[in-house]
Amino acid sequence: MELEGVTNVRPADDDYEYFFTVQCSSCREVHPKTVSFNQKEQREISGSKGTANFVWRCTNCKKEHSATFLPSDPSPKSKSKSTAPISYADLDSSNLKPFISVDCRGLEFTQFHFHGRWLAAPSGSESGKEFEIDWDELAKEGEERWDDYDEDKGEAVSISELKSEIKRI
Repeated sequence: MELEGVTNVRPADDDYEYFFTVQCSSCREVHPKTVSFNQKEQREISGSKGTANFVWRCTNCKKEHSATFLPSDPSPKSKSKSTAPISYADLDSSNLKPFISVDCRGLEFTQFHFHGRWLAAPSGSESGKEFEIDWDELAKEGEERWDDYDEDKGEAVSISELKSEIKRI
């Protein structure tokens, strides 16, 4: 993600719907539609007393799989239990940064899709002002980037080069 004049890019709502392409780890079938889930909702796992944020049954092999959000900083030194996404700051925008952590059981997310409302703060500003970005509206217009103008600073702001990478840890 390339940032110009903005920082702390993140979903706008606590109940943001994350959209993914999903693949069954058992039969390797890729689900034809994107799936979505959020951090607030819990679903029961069949034949278990447990719950997960996402429960999915593969239409090919009929096995049920699940995914649960983990604390955003999974390092052993971290004491944070928050599953909130880590906001993207322009510290070194040439490298991808961790955003969320998800424990997947029997499935793999193969691609993250940018959807919905996101927020971004002006770089170097303490004003509390934030820009709102609606990736769905931009996609309808055929745009893959967001451009605006920061009137307080008198400069253009933008987000481009939307990329995501999913890593197993």
